[in-house]
Amino acid sequence: MTTLEYRVPYADTDQMGVVYYGNYLTFFERARNELMRESGFSYKECEALGFALPVVHAEVDYKSPAKYDDLLEIRAWVEEVKGVRCKICCEVRRKGEERILAKGHTVHVFVDIKTMRPIPPPDVAVKRFILGVE
Repeated sequence: MTTLEYRVPYADTDQMGVVYYGNYLTFFERARNELMRESGFSYKECEALGFALPVVHAEVDYKSPAKYDDLLEIRAWVEEVKGVRCKICCEVRRKGEERILAKGHTVHVFVDIKTMRPIPPPDVAVKRFILGVE
């Protein structure tokens, strides 16, 4: 699991002064990238090794709004890997609070970067990103 802190800028809010709903998927992506980086396996390295992890499904359950200048904690973790699919879950909270503002997940498919056809997760991805070992 990784936790990313993010201060909400005015540009992320809508006319009602709350974080625009579509921005939560961007928050998920930021946390997912940090999760990969912290595992020692960046997305840039995936591409260099010839595979990618496009999103094929996304869900967000909105509980309570975040607002301008809130300091958020965005948590991400690998929930499961099944065949060529990988499910990454996320939760968004205000720093120091337990109440979840939004939660959800994205589902990714391991694909060959040249053909965009699904492939089994490469061993290096399983070891470092999924299992968290070198």
